[in-house]
Amino acid sequence: MGRITETIKHLLIINVLFFVATQLYGEQMYELFSLYFPKNEHFQLWQIITHMFMHGGFMHILFNMYALWAFGSPLEQMWGRNKFLFFYISAGLGAALIHIGVNYYYYNAGMNALMDAGIAESSILEIINNGQYSTDWYNIAGRSTIDNFLSAFNTPVVGASGAIYGILVAFGMSFPNSELFLIFLPVPIKAKFFIPVLIALDLFSGVTGYSLFGQGIAHFAHVGGALFGFLMMWYWKKNQFNNNRWN
Repeated sequence: MGRITETIKHLLIINVLFFVATQLYGEQMYELFSLYFPKNEHFQLWQIITHMFMHGGFMHILFNMYALWAFGSPLEQMWGRNKFLFFYISAGLGAALIHIGVNYYYYNAGMNALMDAGIAESSILEIINNGQYSTDWYNIAGRSTIDNFLSAFNTPVVGASGAIYGILVAFGMSFPNSELFLIFLPVPIKAKFFIPVLIALDLFSGVTGYSLFGQGIAHFAHVGGALFGFLMMWYWKKNQFNNNRWN
Protein backbone atom coordinates (compact mmCIF):
# COMPACT_ATOMS: atom_id res chain seq x y z
CA MET A 1 0.00 0.00 0.00
CA GLY A 2 2.72 2.51 0.95
CA ARG A 3 2.76 6.19 0.16
CA ILE A 4 0.12 8.04 -1.80
CA THR A 5 0.93 8.41 -5.51
CA GLU A 6 0.37 11.55 -7.57
CA THR A 7 -2.66 10.46 -9.60
CA ILE A 8 -4.33 9.00 -6.52
CA LYS A 9 -3.73 12.28 -4.70
CA HIS A 10 -5.33 14.28 -7.51
CA LEU A 11 -8.33 11.93 -7.68
CA LEU A 12 -8.80 12.24 -3.92
CA ILE A 13 -8.72 16.03 -4.16
CA ILE A 14 -11.29 16.10 -6.99
CA ASN A 15 -13.62 13.75 -5.12
CA VAL A 16 -13.36 15.79 -1.92
CA LEU A 17 -14.03 19.05 -3.80
CA PHE A 18 -17.13 17.52 -5.38
CA PHE A 19 -18.25 16.28 -1.97
CA VAL A 20 -17.81 19.69 -0.34
CA ALA A 21 -19.69 21.36 -3.21
CA THR A 22 -22.49 18.81 -2.79
CA GLN A 23 -22.79 19.70 0.89
CA LEU A 24 -23.06 23.38 -0.06
CA TYR A 25 -25.36 23.15 -3.07
CA GLY A 26 -27.13 19.83 -2.50
CA GLU A 27 -29.89 19.17 -5.01
CA GLN A 28 -28.32 21.30 -7.74
CA MET A 29 -25.13 19.23 -7.65
CA TYR A 30 -27.04 15.94 -7.73
CA GLU A 31 -29.22 17.05 -10.66
CA LEU A 32 -26.21 18.24 -12.67
CA PHE A 33 -23.62 15.58 -11.98
CA SER A 34 -25.33 12.33 -10.88
CA LEU A 35 -25.91 9.73 -13.59
CA TYR A 36 -29.59 9.67 -14.55
CA PHE A 37 -31.34 7.21 -16.82
CA PRO A 38 -30.91 8.43 -20.44
CA LYS A 39 -34.66 8.96 -20.97
CA ASN A 40 -34.95 11.02 -17.78
CA GLU A 41 -35.14 14.77 -18.45
CA HIS A 42 -32.26 15.35 -15.98
CA PHE A 43 -29.84 13.20 -18.00
CA GLN A 44 -26.80 14.93 -19.49
CA LEU A 45 -23.97 13.27 -21.41
CA TRP A 46 -21.27 14.53 -19.03
CA GLN A 47 -22.88 12.62 -16.15
CA ILE A 48 -21.29 9.42 -17.48
CA ILE A 49 -17.99 10.85 -16.16
CA THR A 50 -19.02 13.22 -13.37
CA HIS A 51 -21.05 10.66 -11.39
CA MET A 52 -17.74 8.96 -10.55
CA PHE A 53 -16.77 11.96 -8.44
CA MET A 54 -20.09 12.32 -6.60
CA HIS A 55 -20.91 10.59 -3.31
CA GLY A 56 -24.03 10.21 -1.22
CA GLY A 57 -22.57 10.69 2.25
CA PHE A 58 -19.45 10.82 4.40
CA MET A 59 -19.09 7.05 4.88
CA HIS A 60 -19.63 6.51 1.15
CA ILE A 61 -16.74 8.75 0.15
CA LEU A 62 -14.58 7.61 3.08
CA PHE A 63 -14.67 3.91 2.13
CA ASN A 64 -14.27 4.61 -1.59
CA MET A 65 -11.31 6.94 -1.11
CA TYR A 66 -9.66 4.57 1.34
CA ALA A 67 -9.98 1.73 -1.19
CA LEU A 68 -8.68 3.99 -3.97
CA TRP A 69 -5.57 4.78 -1.94
CA ALA A 70 -5.02 1.30 -0.50
CA PHE A 71 -5.48 -0.71 -3.70
CA GLY A 72 -4.78 1.93 -6.33
CA SER A 73 -1.38 3.16 -5.12
CA PRO A 74 0.48 -0.13 -5.81
CA LEU A 75 -1.08 -0.26 -9.28
CA GLU A 76 -0.04 3.28 -10.16
CA GLN A 77 3.47 2.57 -8.91
CA MET A 78 3.60 -0.48 -11.18
CA TRP A 79 1.82 0.97 -14.23
CA GLY A 80 2.56 4.67 -14.20
CA ARG A 81 0.16 7.62 -14.23
CA ASN A 82 -1.37 7.33 -17.70
CA LYS A 83 -2.01 3.61 -17.62
CA PHE A 84 -3.57 3.77 -14.15
CA LEU A 85 -5.83 6.69 -15.10
CA PHE A 86 -6.90 4.94 -18.31
CA PHE A 87 -7.77 1.81 -16.35
CA TYR A 88 -9.61 3.70 -13.60
CA ILE A 89 -11.78 5.77 -15.96
CA SER A 90 -12.45 2.78 -18.24
CA ALA A 91 -13.62 0.65 -15.31
CA GLY A 92 -15.90 3.49 -14.20
CA LEU A 93 -17.34 3.83 -17.71
CA GLY A 94 -17.84 0.07 -17.90
CA ALA A 95 -19.69 0.15 -14.59
CA ALA A 96 -21.96 2.92 -15.90
CA LEU A 97 -22.62 0.96 -19.11
CA ILE A 98 -23.67 -2.18 -17.26
CA HIS A 99 -25.79 -0.17 -14.80
CA ILE A 100 -27.61 1.62 -17.63
CA GLY A 101 -28.04 -1.65 -19.52
CA VAL A 102 -29.71 -3.33 -16.54
CA ASN A 103 -31.90 -0.27 -16.01
CA TYR A 104 -32.98 -0.41 -19.66
CA TYR A 105 -34.07 -4.00 -19.08
CA TYR A 106 -36.20 -2.97 -16.09
CA TYR A 107 -37.48 0.12 -17.90
CA ASN A 108 -38.52 -1.79 -21.03
CA ALA A 109 -40.23 -4.50 -18.99
CA GLY A 110 -42.38 -1.95 -17.20
CA MET A 111 -43.00 0.29 -20.21
CA ASN A 112 -43.98 -2.61 -22.49
CA ALA A 113 -46.39 -3.98 -19.89
CA LEU A 114 -48.10 -0.60 -19.55
CA MET A 115 -48.21 0.00 -23.30
CA ASP A 116 -49.68 -3.47 -23.86
CA ALA A 117 -52.48 -2.36 -21.54
CA GLY A 118 -53.25 0.51 -23.92
CA ILE A 119 -51.42 3.39 -22.21
CA ALA A 120 -49.48 5.65 -24.59
CA GLU A 121 -45.71 5.88 -24.06
CA SER A 122 -45.85 9.70 -24.18
CA SER A 123 -48.41 9.74 -21.37
CA ILE A 124 -46.29 7.41 -19.22
CA LEU A 125 -43.16 9.50 -19.79
CA GLU A 126 -45.00 12.71 -18.92
CA ILE A 127 -46.17 11.19 -15.64
CA ILE A 128 -42.85 9.72 -14.52
CA ASN A 129 -40.84 12.77 -15.61
CA ASN A 130 -42.94 14.71 -13.11
CA GLY A 131 -41.95 12.24 -10.40
CA GLN A 132 -45.41 10.66 -10.31
CA TYR A 133 -47.01 7.30 -11.08
CA SER A 134 -50.41 5.64 -11.01
CA THR A 135 -51.29 2.98 -8.44
CA ASP A 136 -53.36 1.32 -11.19
CA TRP A 137 -50.07 0.30 -12.82
CA TYR A 138 -49.53 -2.29 -10.10
CA ASN A 139 -52.72 -4.05 -11.21
CA ILE A 140 -51.37 -4.17 -14.76
CA ALA A 141 -47.80 -5.35 -14.32
CA GLY A 142 -47.26 -6.34 -10.69
CA ARG A 143 -45.43 -4.58 -7.89
CA SER A 144 -41.93 -5.86 -8.65
CA THR A 145 -42.05 -4.89 -12.33
CA ILE A 146 -43.40 -1.40 -11.65
CA ASP A 147 -41.07 -0.75 -8.71
CA ASN A 148 -38.05 -1.73 -10.81
CA PHE A 149 -39.36 0.36 -13.71
CA LEU A 150 -39.78 3.47 -11.54
CA SER A 151 -36.47 2.96 -9.75
CA ALA A 152 -34.59 2.53 -13.03
CA PHE A 153 -36.06 5.75 -14.39
CA ASN A 154 -35.96 7.97 -11.30
CA THR A 155 -32.94 6.92 -9.25
CA PRO A 156 -29.60 8.50 -10.18
CA VAL A 157 -26.34 6.74 -9.40
CA VAL A 158 -23.32 8.37 -7.75
CA GLY A 159 -19.95 7.21 -6.56
CA ALA A 160 -16.54 5.90 -7.58
CA SER A 161 -17.48 2.35 -6.57
CA GLY A 162 -17.62 0.98 -10.13
CA ALA A 163 -14.10 2.21 -10.87
CA ILE A 164 -12.96 1.01 -7.43
CA TYR A 165 -14.22 -2.52 -8.16
CA GLY A 166 -12.14 -2.51 -11.32
CA ILE A 167 -9.15 -1.50 -9.20
CA LEU A 168 -9.91 -4.31 -6.75
CA VAL A 169 -9.88 -6.87 -9.56
CA ALA A 170 -6.61 -5.51 -10.94
CA PHE A 171 -5.05 -5.60 -7.47
CA GLY A 172 -6.24 -9.17 -6.90
CA MET A 173 -4.83 -10.31 -10.25
CA SER A 174 -1.53 -8.45 -9.76
CA PHE A 175 -1.00 -9.25 -6.07
CA PRO A 176 -3.11 -12.38 -5.48
CA ASN A 177 -1.33 -13.48 -2.31
CA SER A 178 -1.43 -10.11 -0.54
CA GLU A 179 -3.06 -10.58 2.84
CA LEU A 180 -5.85 -8.16 3.70
CA PHE A 181 -6.81 -7.36 7.27
CA LEU A 182 -10.53 -6.57 7.44
CA ILE A 183 -12.46 -5.03 10.32
CA PHE A 184 -15.13 -7.73 10.35
CA LEU A 185 -12.71 -10.70 10.11
CA PRO A 186 -10.21 -11.51 12.89
CA VAL A 187 -7.76 -13.20 10.50
CA PRO A 188 -6.05 -12.00 7.30
CA ILE A 189 -7.48 -13.20 3.99
CA LYS A 190 -5.64 -13.30 0.67
CA ALA A 191 -6.78 -10.93 -2.06
CA LYS A 192 -7.38 -13.81 -4.51
CA PHE A 193 -10.08 -15.15 -2.17
CA PHE A 194 -11.60 -11.99 -0.73
CA ILE A 195 -12.18 -10.03 -3.95
CA PRO A 196 -14.07 -12.78 -5.89
CA VAL A 197 -16.29 -13.38 -2.86
CA LEU A 198 -17.04 -9.65 -2.59
CA ILE A 199 -18.03 -9.49 -6.27
CA ALA A 200 -20.15 -12.64 -5.97
CA LEU A 201 -22.05 -11.09 -3.05
CA ASP A 202 -22.78 -7.99 -5.16
CA LEU A 203 -23.99 -10.17 -8.02
CA PHE A 204 -26.22 -12.10 -5.62
CA SER A 205 -27.67 -8.87 -4.24
CA GLY A 206 -28.25 -7.44 -7.71
CA VAL A 207 -30.04 -10.54 -9.00
CA THR A 208 -32.14 -11.29 -5.91
CA GLY A 209 -32.75 -7.74 -4.66
CA TYR A 210 -31.63 -8.87 -1.19
CA SER A 211 -28.78 -6.54 -0.27
CA LEU A 212 -26.23 -7.66 2.28
CA PHE A 213 -24.60 -4.22 2.36
CA GLY A 214 -27.64 -1.99 2.83
CA GLN A 215 -30.16 -0.28 0.59
CA GLY A 216 -29.56 2.17 -2.25
CA ILE A 217 -26.49 0.36 -3.64
CA ALA A 218 -25.97 0.02 -7.40
CA HIS A 219 -24.83 -3.60 -7.28
CA PHE A 220 -24.71 -4.06 -11.03
CA ALA A 221 -22.44 -1.01 -11.34
CA HIS A 222 -20.03 -2.76 -8.96
CA VAL A 223 -20.24 -5.94 -11.02
CA GLY A 224 -19.79 -3.95 -14.23
CA GLY A 225 -16.66 -2.24 -12.95
CA ALA A 226 -15.25 -5.59 -11.86
CA LEU A 227 -16.11 -7.18 -15.22
CA PHE A 228 -14.46 -4.44 -17.26
CA GLY A 229 -11.46 -4.48 -14.91
CA PHE A 230 -11.09 -8.22 -15.44
CA LEU A 231 -11.42 -7.92 -19.24
CA MET A 232 -8.74 -5.21 -19.40
CA MET A 233 -6.38 -7.21 -17.19
CA TRP A 234 -7.01 -10.36 -19.23
CA TYR A 235 -6.33 -8.51 -22.49
CA TRP A 236 -3.18 -6.88 -21.16
CA LYS A 237 -1.80 -10.19 -19.85
CA LYS A 238 -2.67 -11.97 -23.10
CA ASN A 239 -0.83 -9.31 -25.10
CA GLN A 240 2.13 -9.29 -22.71
CA PHE A 241 2.12 -5.64 -21.72
CA ASN A 242 0.34 -5.88 -18.39
CA ASN A 243 3.37 -4.59 -16.47
CA ASN A 244 4.51 -2.02 -19.03
CA ARG A 245 4.41 1.53 -17.71
CA TRP A 246 2.59 4.37 -19.48
CA ASN A 247 4.25 7.46 -18.09
